[in-house]
Amino acid sequence: MPFGLPPVTRALLIANVAVYLLQLATGDLLILPFALWPLGPDVSGIGFRPWQILSYGFLHGNLLHLGMNMFALYMFGAPVERLFGTQRFGLYYLVSVAGAALTQLVVVALFQQGFYPTIGASGGVFGLLLAFGLLFPEARVMSLFLPIPLPARQFVVLFGALELFLGVTGTQAGVAHFAHLGGMLGGYLLIRYWRGRTPWRPDRWR
Repeated sequence: MPFGLPPVTRALLIANVAVYLLQLATGDLLILPFALWPLGPDVSGIGFRPWQILSYGFLHGNLLHLGMNMFALYMFGAPVERLFGTQRFGLYYLVSVAGAALTQLVVVALFQQGFYPTIGASGGVFGLLLAFGLLFPEARVMSLFLPIPLPARQFVVLFGALELFLGVTGTQAGVAHFAHLGGMLGGYLLIRYWRGRTPWRPDRWR
């Protein structure tokens, strides 16, 4: 197994890189049908389609965007997948991507009213970050932007608070901060569901 990666993490890395290379070869051909577009009437034949809730998570705007997401997927995906197992991990990642998409759709519809696409694996990555913080709370994590090692639990809280601040203030335009929070929320709810801490399932999972 290359780099010792478990299968779903490896497949996600390969899929994201392959789709990005396809984007380079085709221009906007993939963005128009597969990016996440806002709810509402189509504009010039472009608009929301149900499959975009997942497909947008495999598209990226540039090499830096791709590289940062794949580095985080590499860092957090492998340990989380080894603990969750292949099937649960795959489901968890997709739920995080979908949770990010649904949050972004709601925020754009209620507050931003723009018509622009959302792309990137960040929703799934932030879901993995949340899982890593819950499962390995004392593991040390160091960000590229904050070169101070922090316990994973504190790292997750810090990043979540930063995303909320940036989203509310609109400080960093062009970044879907609420989608990142939605990815964390989707992952958190799924973990609670597996652990039997929701009204919908009595059995527990650890």
